[in-house]
Amino acid sequence: MADEQNMIDAQKQFADVDINNGSASGAEDDEEEEVPAPGTVDNDLFAITPTSEIHRRISSSNLEDVLTDNGDYFIEVTVAEPQKVGDGIGSYLTYKVTTKTNIPKFKRSEFSTMRRFSDFLGIHDVLSGKYTRLGRIIPPAPSKNIIGSTKVKMSPQQTEPGAPRNAEWVETRRAALQRYVNRTAQHPVLRVDLDFINFLESDQELPRAVNTATLSGAGVMRLFNKVGETVNKITYKMDESDPWFDEKITEVENLDANLQKLHSALKSLVNTRKELSALTGLVAKSAAMLSTCEEHTGLSRALSNLADVEEKIELLRSEQANSDFFIMAEFVKDYIDLFSAVKSVFHERVKVFQNWQHAQLQLSKRRENRGRYELANRTDKLEQAQQEVEEWQTKVQRCQQQFDDISTEIKKEMERFELNRIREFKVNTMKYIEDQMAHQQQIISYWETFIPSAREIV
Repeated sequence: MADEQNMIDAQKQFADVDINNGSASGAEDDEEEEVPAPGTVDNDLFAITPTSEIHRRISSSNLEDVLTDNGDYFIEVTVAEPQKVGDGIGSYLTYKVTTKTNIPKFKRSEFSTMRRFSDFLGIHDVLSGKYTRLGRIIPPAPSKNIIGSTKVKMSPQQTEPGAPRNAEWVETRRAALQRYVNRTAQHPVLRVDLDFINFLESDQELPRAVNTATLSGAGVMRLFNKVGETVNKITYKMDESDPWFDEKITEVENLDANLQKLHSALKSLVNTRKELSALTGLVAKSAAMLSTCEEHTGLSRALSNLADVEEKIELLRSEQANSDFFIMAEFVKDYIDLFSAVKSVFHERVKVFQNWQHAQLQLSKRRENRGRYELANRTDKLEQAQQEVEEWQTKVQRCQQQFDDISTEIKKEMERFELNRIREFKVNTMKYIEDQMAHQQQIISYWETFIPSAREIV
């Protein structure tokens, strides 16, 4: 019963703050596509089907009405009721995912299903595998937290089903999942993806995502791929022909660097505010103890009232710390992760450019071979050489088309991303300012009620 009461108290503490950061409803395990090692080229990309064909594979219906969404459709997803299933290291948390929407591709207008954390990572990997190479910005899923999840797993077995212990960490995780799934749902293409619809609608358990385990083989391979990709990013310099991309990459880098600084400052602010709350509580206790031993009646009453005021302010300081964390710090952290997704899309374009350059180089070599055979009058080799030239000409054209397509798509995605970023920053900043003002006004009212007590001291 004590644990249950602690959980209720923690929920009340969080209830005073809107933790959805302006979403419609109120990472580092992201799976990335394998990339060629530095100095190599992924020849499979030459055989990528056109973007239109991929769209037809992704959804059997026409996406034109979605791609030109005029705002008539809405979708709102709530992640709630975290529950611990099982006990010990094999246990896990499940969340109730409730969706409300009027999008025709969904079977119902309101429905719910149970999902575990690995399911969220799994759907992100599926969407990233489909769309990142097309130039779409895929919202990143929350990163795994081994320490927090282990504490929940190893907490004593609950006598009654319900919300798990470590309420603060669980609530942080729940809120992050809700923000993630709503950002994904707001994307006009991702929200009608058949896998995403199945993630929201299906009552059946989803296939286990093999890449979510901390020490899985896929995780180790992913680590090597990321190292190779990082080296490739550093060593390969693309000769940019479009000034828009040069300017946008610089802008993204600057915004990301400054968001990192802002997030660090916000984390310090949260810690300082919590420390201030604790110290205010100590002042309240000291004033209360002093009032009990003070012989002067007026002074004793004033000290007792001071203790009451400081105790109320302690709670306000704690609420302000929650506001700093959920409304601003977590919001900024989300955008740091989003900028990582933006960088990944830009790098996909570089990879396509590399393949294009590789195809041009191979075409030049095949033409040289053909020229040598013509000069040597090697008619036995000339026909094969001509076929190779034609094949690589086709590959060059295909790669160039892919490069043009992904460049166009990235520009569209960045326009949508910027509009959403400006809107969300405005909403969250206004919410944060209003919340801070409300707390300050409450503090002022507390001190105003204390003034008469202080004046009565004679």
